[in-house]
Amino acid sequence: MKSTGIVRKVDELGRVVIPIELRRTLDINEKDSLEIYVDDDRIVLKKYKPNMTCAITGEVSDENLALANGKLILSKEGAEQLFNEIKVNLGK
Repeated sequence: MKSTGIVRKVDELGRVVIPIELRRTLDINEKDSLEIYVDDDRIVLKKYKPNMTCAITGEVSDENLALANGKLILSKEGAEQLFNEIKVNLGK
């Protein structure tokens, strides 16, 4: 993990301001949704990309495959599951 050297305080409502430099670098704009992950004792924020959610496993990743002109999104595991199911059903 790379340190930015930026420190922000949490306000009385639990909010933290993400500096504009980081928002510009990460292409985070007003009204964009962020996903919140917990990794041990860390809070990780990631720009939410619902269109990259695997239709089989529900995994969200930029590495997922977009097939059929973007109508079908599959992770590697989801693609393997679908392939095996197609093989079984077409093998009858």
